[in-house]
Amino acid sequence: MVKNVLFIMADEHQQRAAGCYGHPFLKTPSIDALAASGTRFTNAYTNSPICVPARASFATGLQVHETGYWDNAQAYDGRFESWGHALQKAGMYCLSIGKLHYRNETDPTGFNEQIDPMHITEGVGSINNCIKNPLPPPIKRSKMAENIGPGESSYSRYDERTTKNTIDWLENEAPKHKDQPWALFCSFVCPHYPLISPPAFYEMYPHDLIEKPKGNDKDYPLHPWIEKFRAMQCHDEFFTEETRKVAIASYYGLCSYLDSNIKKVLDTLEACGLRDDTLIIYTADHGENLATRRLWGKANMYEEAANIPLILSGPGVPAGQVIDTPVTLAEGGNTILDALGIGDHGNPVNQSWIKTANEPNDMNRVAFSQYHAAGADSAAFMIRKGTHKLIYYVNYEPELFDHEADPEEINNVAGDPAYTGVMKDLNAELRKFVNPEKVNAEAQASQAALLAKHGGREAVLSKGSTQGTPPPGEKIEYVEGG
Repeated sequence: MVKNVLFIMADEHQQRAAGCYGHPFLKTPSIDALAASGTRFTNAYTNSPICVPARASFATGLQVHETGYWDNAQAYDGRFESWGHALQKAGMYCLSIGKLHYRNETDPTGFNEQIDPMHITEGVGSINNCIKNPLPPPIKRSKMAENIGPGESSYSRYDERTTKNTIDWLENEAPKHKDQPWALFCSFVCPHYPLISPPAFYEMYPHDLIEKPKGNDKDYPLHPWIEKFRAMQCHDEFFTEETRKVAIASYYGLCSYLDSNIKKVLDTLEACGLRDDTLIIYTADHGENLATRRLWGKANMYEEAANIPLILSGPGVPAGQVIDTPVTLAEGGNTILDALGIGDHGNPVNQSWIKTANEPNDMNRVAFSQYHAAGADSAAFMIRKGTHKLIYYVNYEPELFDHEADPEEINNVAGDPAYTGVMKDLNAELRKFVNPEKVNAEAQASQAALLAKHGGREAVLSKGSTQGTPPPGEKIEYVEGG
């Protein structure tokens, strides 16, 4: 029987970057062991491949277009009830340690306690996400390309604090709640850039292991929507072949560093006698492109950015099982409530991952995602069903990928007559969720109003962008451009 829930989230951890997901050399022994003890999901997706909207969907169980948290300047503020509110109403204890990326610490977001939380910058976030037509000019400086290699960053220091705070709470505060079920949301920032890895972990990945990223050649054809995004967010142009390898080795090092912090937390859970009646969940808010298609960060619907790791372990979860049923991050809240016997919250179509783990694979289930934020002059939507993925771009031609024949998503078969039936089916599934053009217009109207509130396009452009949220206690740095 589950008494407590420990929900661990990483930031920007692409699914493939773990041993249990088949990476040929990346070392993630703690994540791998967790998967061996429980159930691993292969087709788990974020509801939006960027931090703030993804985390708002996780909090509320609602889709981005249902809440209006479109981008990294429109953050969760408690207007829609979260799974935390449901726990509180049931007399349970709910706390967060680490990154939340909500609006601020004082909003009623459903936590009894927030320990050292990271929220959007100054409660305002990245207003430049709202600049649409035309998009901002290309960036003139890339902090992502500048800050790479072995060393220490504000994020690795912050994750050290998150690890220590989680251990301290499990050892000293959890005993006070022995008669009160609790849910602890432990949220790490790594492997999110800056791609600066603690030296011992960086050295695990010599450069001769690093292959050239898929589609990194300048003559590799990009979809027009992606090319427009890449032309603005042109981080890859600031790398050389060698520094690109440094950055990728650093990302892998950060994944192993994350794994080491997860080990410390899980070892403490075990030492405190809490392991047997605690459901453990591990996932990420979205993935990382890692120079594939000359893209860095997230912000698209390809597997590198939209596909996330998801592992469950604990009472009621089959051990050593792999589930291929498509699922999304928005189902996380109902999973927590289901584990603690409360029932569904938010969108009732969200099925608890525990239930999915105990059922046969259902490839007819649909995973849905959407993107409206930085670098997008129109919305992008994703439908994953069966072995196919549709990416629908407003005002652009769609992409369709057959994952059975083309798991690397190289060949767009949207115009292939052999896939006419698939296209019709997936387009119909998309419209069960949204009217794409209507939602795109709603998002851009909301963003235009927020942009006007902050002085308009030129005022926001003149301030620059943060290219990442500073952790608590760190100074904000603005960079010219988008």
